[in-house]
Amino acid sequence: MDKALADLEARFDDAMMNVYRRALHECGYNASRFLQMLYDHRGLETARILLHASDVSDGYIALWERKHLDLTVEALILNNEWYPLFTDQERKIARERLTGYGYKQ
Repeated sequence: MDKALADLEARFDDAMMNVYRRALHECGYNASRFLQMLYDHRGLETARILLHASDVSDGYIALWERKHLDLTVEALILNNEWYPLFTDQERKIARERLTGYGYKQ
């Protein structure tokens, strides 16, 4: 892996941890299972695990109920900064999942 991609992955790890912190502080949601996944798999693999699951996670539903889909992994994936880390198909899954729950970008 080249250094630029490794640096991007490291920044994505930080962004994923920031999603956890923001969910906790902005809407009182303690995503403990998500945090454990970050410790076990780091950010990129955690994002892919959640994205390729057959259903949305309990955390996704909790954020939807709190009207904070902006704090989901799916919303983070669609940020142009992370474009090189995900395939077109992965971005499509994220977009469709968010659209299906009424998220407006």
